[in-house]
Amino acid sequence: MRIIQAEKITDTVRRLCIEANCHLTQDLKDRICDCRKCEPFPVAQGILDQIIENYEIADQNNVPVCQDTGMACVFLDIGQDVHVEGNLEEAIHEGVRRGYTEGYLRKSVVRDPLDRVNTGDNAPAMIYYNIVPGDQLKITVAPKGFGSENMSRIAMLKPSDGIEGVKAFVIKTVEEAGPNPCPPIVVGVGIGGTFDKAAYMAKKALLRPVDSVHTDPFYAALENELLEKINALGIGPQGFGGMTTALAVNIEKCPTHIAGLPVAVNINCHVTRHQSEVI
Repeated sequence: MRIIQAEKITDTVRRLCIEANCHLTQDLKDRICDCRKCEPFPVAQGILDQIIENYEIADQNNVPVCQDTGMACVFLDIGQDVHVEGNLEEAIHEGVRRGYTEGYLRKSVVRDPLDRVNTGDNAPAMIYYNIVPGDQLKITVAPKGFGSENMSRIAMLKPSDGIEGVKAFVIKTVEEAGPNPCPPIVVGVGIGGTFDKAAYMAKKALLRPVDSVHTDPFYAALENELLEKINALGIGPQGFGGMTTALAVNIEKCPTHIAGLPVAVNINCHVTRHQSEVI
């Protein structure tokens, strides 16, 4: 049994909140640059140039890539042989408080969905737990802006809708979102499970590198097909037209009931932020 102090978790979350908001991952930067090279439309080229300039300035000056510094989504892969000494959830919330305060990040969380009073510190975080073998704890902080979150959808399709129904729902969701989620976007898709599990998988799919390939060839092919069809919509960067509507389509799937076909689409903007650390 390995003991991890809660204060170490707080400090890690604090640091990851700042890093995730100020520095995009290299795979995302590379994909944006690759799309810029292939983009044939002058207006779209100019917008992609501005996006690249923006994240370069953020890197150089350690400032947020976007003014919406998001709601802190924290994913935990907890080893079965880990014991946290202290209150785990409070340690995470405190890390968010410190990170958003010390990093001068915008506080966007309200204490109640209806009275709309700001908590003033961007806490609480949304926490997702995954128990894994071993004695390590992996923490991933993924700040989620709501311009893209608001465009996400879920559908309880019938099994008879099949793969064509899944494709149609994903493409319809992106098409209806239009320019609202600040394209080029990353599309997370969850297929299977239950109503809530599908939504979780769609969000978790956004953590996958945009240059990765699905381990199942069937779903790898489906990701490529959906990406091609989405980019053929012509929405383009920031909705001004072009061939770069999406940077990637990432799919997660799991078993489901014989009577159901849940499908969730979680959209993220080109500022698909996440940083991880293993402690």
